[in-house]
Amino acid sequence: MKKILLLIAFGCSQSLWAQTLSPLEQKIVDAVNNKMAYAEALLKESVDINSGSLNINGVKKVGEVFAREFTKAGLTPEWVPLPDSLRRAGHLVATRKGTKGKKLFLIGHLDTVFEPDMPPNPYQRLNDSTATGQGVNDMKGGDVVAIIALQVLEEMGLLKDANIVAYFTGDEERAGTPTSVSRKDFIERAKTCDIALAFEGASGLRNVATARRGSSGWELKVAAKTGHSAGIFTPNAGYGAIYEAARILNSFREELSTEKYLTFNPGIIIGGSEMSYNEKTAKGDAIGKTNIISPATIVTGDLRFLTEKQKNAAREKMTAITQRNLGGTSATIRFKDGIPAMEPTEGNDAIRKIVSEVTMSMGLGPTEAGDPGSRGAGDISYVAKYLSGIDGLGASGRGAHAPGETINLKEFPLLIQRTALLIHRLIQP
Repeated sequence: MKKILLLIAFGCSQSLWAQTLSPLEQKIVDAVNNKMAYAEALLKESVDINSGSLNINGVKKVGEVFAREFTKAGLTPEWVPLPDSLRRAGHLVATRKGTKGKKLFLIGHLDTVFEPDMPPNPYQRLNDSTATGQGVNDMKGGDVVAIIALQVLEEMGLLKDANIVAYFTGDEERAGTPTSVSRKDFIERAKTCDIALAFEGASGLRNVATARRGSSGWELKVAAKTGHSAGIFTPNAGYGAIYEAARILNSFREELSTEKYLTFNPGIIIGGSEMSYNEKTAKGDAIGKTNIISPATIVTGDLRFLTEKQKNAAREKMTAITQRNLGGTSATIRFKDGIPAMEPTEGNDAIRKIVSEVTMSMGLGPTEAGDPGSRGAGDISYVAKYLSGIDGLGASGRGAHAPGETINLKEFPLLIQRTALLIHRLIQP
């Protein structure tokens, strides 16, 4: 009897998943499938242009390719330059002004982590379901998902009077600083919109990001009495800077490492009898002798968090730990803001539910919120406090940021279909 009930329940759930695609929406799905050869050709064209964040000409060339494609989708492209002092290419923005439905803010990026001096990795099909190439997944594949979805809707006459801003930054992987300059226009345009849809890599067909952790930096400086090592641990000589730095780092681990979504990683530590550190290049030198107590140590690291409250509480605890000094030592810690968190909100989850309705209509099943701890920070985080949104709508694959990065070509058309259907539903009055 139990087996029969389970079969009935399974059959009902399957029918529920596939029952609500309208005839028009089925035509959207068919149109995406008919455009996949074009989509892959566009992906190859963009991947074969090196666009490392510091390759200004390469980023602009990718921008020109996508500007051409946005025009075909009925959007008007423009290039937003950045000051020369930031040493970044700038951003591509494409807009369509209307009054229909929600005003959408679509987020992508033109750059990759692969600079021109790295080994080339052009687009190459490995088999019928996998291709490789620099940025093929993160995130030129995601850019193509958004563009092809818009082109299909435009070709079907379904973008009439739609209100859309597509913003593809040129330096997501290595943002120009200060970000108050490099993200100023990005934030201001987002504030005019209702919903943000970001096209970083998808974690499968039934998962989106309703939250992403933020990132910031910290720098620990320790000073101590110096002298002959024979006197270490005594009241006159104290413990030295290296021991104090070790105590502080270990206390961070003991007191904070079990908190969910909070991480803090010491990336570099330098100590000795003489030392220097260059913050801009993240390089340093140290000289030391085993019979000299170290008078100075410096440590730099990152801090990742899910909410501003969590970030601020962690900073308070880290500061308190820093001030519990061993004898003969003193320490200070300085924090530097980076990318804010995309905090989980009811508004974000409401959009996730609309995506879930789409995937259920497609017969894929419900869409769940992914684990925020599995993603780093992204551009959507800069605007998350101004409007609701979701991320992870882009291409799926493996090995992002590494040689041999791949895209899943079997899921590629389904992800474009999902985006086209989502945009179509969101722009309805």
